[in-house]
Amino acid sequence: MKHKILVIDDEAMIRKTIRAQLEGTIYEIVEAEDGEMGIQVLDSENVLEVVVIICDVRMPKVNGVEAVAYFRQNYPLIPVTVLTGYPDVHLAVDFIKDGVVDYLVKPVKKDKLLEVVSAAVRQHKLFAKPQLMA
Repeated sequence: MKHKILVIDDEAMIRKTIRAQLEGTIYEIVEAEDGEMGIQVLDSENVLEVVVIICDVRMPKVNGVEAVAYFRQNYPLIPVTVLTGYPDVHLAVDFIKDGVVDYLVKPVKKDKLLEVVSAAVRQHKLFAKPQLMA
């Protein structure tokens, strides 16, 4: 079974690039073009199969800050990584304080993406499994 990664970004090319970078791995990409759609997708997916969320910051409708807050509150066991084209140190610190596992700046290299996703999946396995058994 492939692990699902929810990629939320309003740029189709970014979603396509992430899909290509993770092609041939154990990961299956589920896409959303903004935070609102990302929330809908996660709420409708088998949430037990989603192991990582990668979320852009600047998007229409529901932006990344709002989407990440929703995910952290409603799905605290799913690691969230922020991917942005507009780095902001203060925002990065706020995200990390709120439980985001990593803050990446576009464009991200394949090796770095795989490293971050692998670490997030390991974190998910550590924290989600005991909760499922309880």
